[in-house]
Amino acid sequence: MARYEGKKVVIIGGTSGIGLATAKMLVDGGARVLVTSRSAGGLEAAQTYLGDGALVVSSDAGSLTDIDALAARARAEFETFDLLFVNAGIAVFAPFEHTTEAMYDDVFAVNAKGSFFAVQKLAPLIDRGGSVVLTTAISNVKGMPMLAAAGATKAAVRSLARTFAVELAPRGIRVNAVSPGPIDTPSWTKSFPDKDMAAQLTGQMSEANPMKRLGTSEEVAKAVLFLAFDATYTTGAELPVDGGQSQL
Repeated sequence: MARYEGKKVVIIGGTSGIGLATAKMLVDGGARVLVTSRSAGGLEAAQTYLGDGALVVSSDAGSLTDIDALAARARAEFETFDLLFVNAGIAVFAPFEHTTEAMYDDVFAVNAKGSFFAVQKLAPLIDRGGSVVLTTAISNVKGMPMLAAAGATKAAVRSLARTFAVELAPRGIRVNAVSPGPIDTPSWTKSFPDKDMAAQLTGQMSEANPMKRLGTSEEVAKAVLFLAFDATYTTGAELPVDGGQSQL
């Protein structure tokens, strides 16, 4: 029997990077997976990559209307499910004095508000014994230049993981967070369209990391699945996957 045979999973932000790597491991392990994105191109590519074991749905993680529609779709497709992985997020790379109100509102809408209401709307569909995993980031515990707004949203998500864990414990649902450090994902490349700048910053971040490299999406995905299915006596926790950068 495949490791995740019979499992049903919803991944918000699942068509690239960490979300896609997690979905692939689940599908390969026999799970049925619903993944979301607001990128039309990402949706099409993810469906091709994941195959028939995945349902790919257009949904904006920062829109309450879309979150409501997603909950209805998940109920129709699965009735109930085992794991909600809230992974969608955006980063605003800007010095705080150059961060506009629009930039601030956008990052909070997706990362903080979107995470809150995703769990509120979808948790009623999670089976007893199921779990929620939220994606935070090391910027929620470290002061990182150019990430003031994004880091604040991830600190909010870390707080939500604790409170959700308390409130959902009576229903037998565990809630944890995975905290990636510098990870080599497509969103990282898109954040710095200038290739020379991207290469320079990648080199600097690799050198600053105790393990002297960036992590991979697959390394984070393994941590997500550990929290989701194996860490059965763990709730309210945050697992850093950052090469030791937040710890050493």
